[in-house]
Amino acid sequence: MSRNLCLTRQCLGLVTRIECSIRPLAGDNGMWTLLFAAGMSGEQPSTVKSQGPFPGPFVAERMLGSIVDSLTLHGYEQMDEPQIWCLHLQAHLRQLNGGQEQLAL
Repeated sequence: MSRNLCLTRQCLGLVTRIECSIRPLAGDNGMWTLLFAAGMSGEQPSTVKSQGPFPGPFVAERMLGSIVDSLTLHGYEQMDEPQIWCLHLQAHLRQLNGGQEQLAL
């Protein structure tokens, strides 16, 4: 499973979009988190949330797989589209890391 996913659902002529991303947390302690941005397609996300932390990327991937399975039962479909809300997810990750994220030069 990819560590970045986009799911959409069409209902009453509106398209709801959910972007998901699995990212490591700062501190090199092996903890990872799931990030989600959701809203109407073509607009800014109405919500940005996270789940975790999880001890490693594979645990986070399994959790994301379960979430995707549940969303597909509710009419969402995986799309092969680039993430348009990646900056929102990055900002949320910075909040989770509490400014501890180190910049790579």
